[in-house]
Amino acid sequence: MTAAKRFSAADANRTLPLVRRIVRDIVTLYPEWKERVEIFAVFAANATSEHPDPQAESAAREVQRLAQEIEGCLRELSALGVEYKQPLESGLVDFPAQLEGRDVYLCWQYDEPAVSHWHDKDAGFAGRKPLTAGV
Repeated sequence: MTAAKRFSAADANRTLPLVRRIVRDIVTLYPEWKERVEIFAVFAANATSEHPDPQAESAAREVQRLAQEIEGCLRELSALGVEYKQPLESGLVDFPAQLEGRDVYLCWQYDEPAVSHWHDKDAGFAGRKPLTAGV
């Protein structure tokens, strides 16, 4: 994270309204994408190269459209300097930060009102700790 942007808790919380809207789009679009993939699979199973199924082709276009929207959201978050965590339905975002001279992440989940936790880079969500003043 040497050249990456680092956020203070205040910076992360100032960015949060935009991040929240983008994450909302991801957690809304992803289940729809999964459903469309399943629909495509059903239609595609009945299609052959000699007899393509128009519903499969339509479903494939919808899958691609939704995937592009999700990718666009992920690019927006990356451009802001934050990292979206897998799986896509998690709604987890990490803000690179520094705490007591070491690189950490400020951690936020979609349903939380503010960025109020942090974790070491290798600890993940399970290692979250509440933020204290001065971070």
